[in-house]
Amino acid sequence: QVQLVESGGGLVQAGGSLTLSCATAGLTSFSYAMGWFRQAPGKEREFVADIAWNTDNMLHYADSVRGRFTITRDNAKKTVSLRMIDLKPEDTAVYFCAAVDTYSDYRAGEWDYWGQGTQVNVSS
Repeated sequence: QVQLVESGGGLVQAGGSLTLSCATAGLTSFSYAMGWFRQAPGKEREFVADIAWNTDNMLHYADSVRGRFTITRDNAKKTVSLRMIDLKPEDTAVYFCAAVDTYSDYRAGEWDYWGQGTQVNVSS
């Protein structure tokens, strides 16, 4: 059984920084990629960033976070982090990590596993 557990959320002032972490359990060595998504109050969940486990060429960011957020992975520990700097009030949301098993599922936007989320609040 796959489990994803996010941590690191909290309250920060605008311009501040946070690092979110996602611990995983049960993922196989063939798992394709990890991603971060977020959902603000009253809005739909949106993509933030993703990274493949076994290639350095698959790395994406949403336009709204590019240059401020950095996604990294630790293959040995099977963890993924999201370093967020220069945070803005519009970054306030629940942040979720997700995992996808195959490239085909990834291309279809069908993420297989989700964590419970961690709340990030950015005050102005």
